[in-house]
Amino acid sequence: MFLTGGGKFREECGVIAAYGHPEAAKIAYLGLYALQHRGQESAGIVCSDGESLRIFKSMGQISEIFTEPVLQSLPGRLAIGHTRYSTAGDTTLVNAQPLMVDCNKGALAVAHNGNLVNATDIRARLERKGSIFQTNSDTEVLLHLLAESRCRSVPEALSEALRQVEGAYSIVMVTRDRLIAVRDPRGFRPLSMGRLDGGVVFASETCAFDLIGAAYDSEVEPGEMVVVDGAGVTRMRFTEPRPPAYCVFEHVYFSRPDSVVFGRPVHQSRELLGRLLARESPVEADIVVPVPDSGVSAALGYSIESGIPLKFGLIRNHYVGRTFIEPRQSIRDFGVKLKLNPVRTILEGQRVVLVDDSIVRGTTSQKIVRMIREAGAREVHMRVSCPPTICSCFYGVDTPTERELIAARHTIDEIRAHVNADSLAYLSLEGLRTAVADTDRRYCNACYTGKYPTELVNIELESGLAKRR
Repeated sequence: MFLTGGGKFREECGVIAAYGHPEAAKIAYLGLYALQHRGQESAGIVCSDGESLRIFKSMGQISEIFTEPVLQSLPGRLAIGHTRYSTAGDTTLVNAQPLMVDCNKGALAVAHNGNLVNATDIRARLERKGSIFQTNSDTEVLLHLLAESRCRSVPEALSEALRQVEGAYSIVMVTRDRLIAVRDPRGFRPLSMGRLDGGVVFASETCAFDLIGAAYDSEVEPGEMVVVDGAGVTRMRFTEPRPPAYCVFEHVYFSRPDSVVFGRPVHQSRELLGRLLARESPVEADIVVPVPDSGVSAALGYSIESGIPLKFGLIRNHYVGRTFIEPRQSIRDFGVKLKLNPVRTILEGQRVVLVDDSIVRGTTSQKIVRMIREAGAREVHMRVSCPPTICSCFYGVDTPTERELIAARHTIDEIRAHVNADSLAYLSLEGLRTAVADTDRRYCNACYTGKYPTELVNIELESGLAKRR
């Protein structure tokens, strides 16, 4: 994954799958639309008509890739889809997912959200034995392990392969006549199952079900494999679950607020993040202003708890896309201004509480604070709805190295001075855990604590690879 403008986390990847629907590829396409926020680099769909698999994938966004003629070329009642920011591998079409192969287990394709922390070691071992890799994605390691297995059935071979990998994975896999969904034994990444017109669907987030008209059924449990074929739905454990490590940042930032993730409504968590932030770090001010869009729910909570009115003093341009044109005479903060514009009539003369979900390098926050001041704000008090990010993630989230994370190198007051805010406060770790109802410590918070739930194999190699993704 990559950082936007040097200052924000980018989303991870999203997966969707449909079984038993006459227009499965169109269902996958619509589901990917709902999951577009999780990846805007590339996307793909693989479908099966019961006889053969067909694939189409490309760089770009969903609306650019899947035209009507493309969808017409993907017939069948079984499909999987993927939208991607690269968590493993270069930003090229060859690494776009789903990955499709024809091996000794037959034709199959896989779409993966997460990151395998021991992929480098496994790949080196396989290459020494003669395996030839077509991509530099960690997902391809799974396909080689599956092909290497002596188990005859795909579910058994996949189970054996998964028991050799470590890290985060929510996976959907398709064969000619079967759909398989799997979640890693710690449950890092979300994956839900739904029902649609007598068929079965899976998605990274439940907001995809809302769009396609599917009814939520359940989560795919950590360490669980769900097989859907002509015999119906079979749920099994491919390994025993381990101590859970649900990614808390799904609730802080990644997931859409209208999704239910890890069994909890995301908007509920974010609003409570803001309420608790207001209790922990009150300030005298005139208005609460969110950094859109991910800061809106927390800002609403801060406003309700503090009694300070919520005002949309920053407007986001949702139609930025990509631009390669920049004025020859440099415009200060050009990149941020493309995406955000201050509303002077709201900000002028006001004491502003600026609510955001995170500060990564501090570059973007500095520019936003400057824009608000230039729009006439008297004071800017920045409030962040999570603890300081001090460590890199190795489970499918794009984070810079620790030396690039501003909170890993500086005190809160030094960060305040860097972004030029009148005051700065983060939510406490205990406040974060309260907001997501983490009473039994199910969530991974390694990016805030450095306490990783897995053994990190070849961490320097993995980190170096991540910087090329």
